[in-house]
Amino acid sequence: MARNSCARLSHQLPRFTRSLCHRRNLATASTGKKEGDISSVFVSLSGEAPPPLPSRFSGIKTDLVAGHEERLTASWHRLLRALEEEVEIISGRGSSVIPSIQFQDLNSNLADFHTDLRHRGVAVVKNVIPPSEARAYKDEAERYVKDNPSTKGFPADHPAVFELYWSPPQMKARAHPNMLSAQRLLMNAWHSKDPEALISTSSPLAYADRLRIRQPGDSSFALGPHVDGGSVERWERNGYGMLGVYDKIFQGNWEEYDAWESSSRLPVVSDLYEGAGACSMFRMFQGWLSMSRTGPGEGTLQVNPMIKLTTAYTLLRPFFRSIRPFEIDISSQPSKQYLAASNWELEPEFSSTLQGANLGNSQEYSEAQHPHLNLQKTMVHVPMVEPGDYVVWHCDAIHAVDKVHNGKGDSSVMYIPACPLTESNAAYLSRQRDTFLSGNPGPDFPGGKGESEHIGRPTLEDLKRYADSTGLQAMGLERWSGEPGSRGELNMFSVANNTLGFIDT
Repeated sequence: MARNSCARLSHQLPRFTRSLCHRRNLATASTGKKEGDISSVFVSLSGEAPPPLPSRFSGIKTDLVAGHEERLTASWHRLLRALEEEVEIISGRGSSVIPSIQFQDLNSNLADFHTDLRHRGVAVVKNVIPPSEARAYKDEAERYVKDNPSTKGFPADHPAVFELYWSPPQMKARAHPNMLSAQRLLMNAWHSKDPEALISTSSPLAYADRLRIRQPGDSSFALGPHVDGGSVERWERNGYGMLGVYDKIFQGNWEEYDAWESSSRLPVVSDLYEGAGACSMFRMFQGWLSMSRTGPGEGTLQVNPMIKLTTAYTLLRPFFRSIRPFEIDISSQPSKQYLAASNWELEPEFSSTLQGANLGNSQEYSEAQHPHLNLQKTMVHVPMVEPGDYVVWHCDAIHAVDKVHNGKGDSSVMYIPACPLTESNAAYLSRQRDTFLSGNPGPDFPGGKGESEHIGRPTLEDLKRYADSTGLQAMGLERWSGEPGSRGELNMFSVANNTLGFIDT
């Protein structure tokens, strides 16, 4: 499929610019990143101690809060009180705090569902894909792996997460009309304060990520609490600070921070250090599609459903230090005296420490470094899921995976985030389209030959058999048109068509 793929594509899609293909060299479609697996993304999985952050981060912290230190301290105290109250609510309700809705009811109950989603930052949409179809996806994935024994995964001896991006079931699931419809409705929970912003939430894009088939008893794929989309970049002006995504928090007004405003995130650079798994695409929601029946404790997802509070705490924690040393009570929890607001003060001279953040890695969390989050109580399991259920969580939401799979059946999912059409996402899609044609991992992922020699890897012709126009658009294989909802969306269609090499007619 990789050989002469540009010529074949431009012949089959006549609106695709031939000159774009002439500028390409598919021999370099591989990302250039070294080969690896999901352990490349997380310090906790790598087994290596991270080096200290460069001293310049002390200056970054100073610049962020200079002139409003007292306001920041007052906001920290308010945040600790709010967290204490919310921790009790979540520890009492558990998984029931997570909103859940049937796919068929999503459109008619969208306003109420969006309210719950915005509050918690996580949700389950049931029956997005018919259960029999979703179960068949897993069987097809297993056959694909069997037919291609060179497939890499983590851990290497008994893989749970496979370095697969272009398998037949993954391509079918991303292009499924129900999946694209669900993503569109979910992304409408976001809003833009700028009507001219170059963004379209009505045009979901495909982001080629991995799949997981985790067997009972597995304890190797134990991702602790973390947030993706970079780490130190959240404090850097040339990262998330380009249009001040978190400025309200740094100014001491975390209550006014809007986690669902999209326009300020458009210029964000979340992968300044080109980590092995850093995500350079704006994912409004991370998500996965279940291919198995999986309950709490059975190798499934845990989430922290306090999106505004956890984001504020993550960003403010590095500015404060405890007065008395870390101590735990008889229940192995941080003591009340240690957690008390009176025990915390602004660092007299800001250190370069950003708890849990390391260059080129995801943001990670621990009880010792983030004690007020009370992770043992607030990391709750998603409810029981069936094949075809779609679980989503806000791009800043803390999430984790069961340390041990205590179930009796496999816990199997495809990672499928919800991504809007933006200028940077269209640019990524153009590069990702090349890797689809060549069979290499997507630009964000560890390099190597990937599936370029895999038997049964879908071709463009295969994709066109089960993807409609929206599915082809999501892959960057058909131009955007139609009635836009705003001037910014109209302009975004034009920008995307130009970026992807389509000629306006």
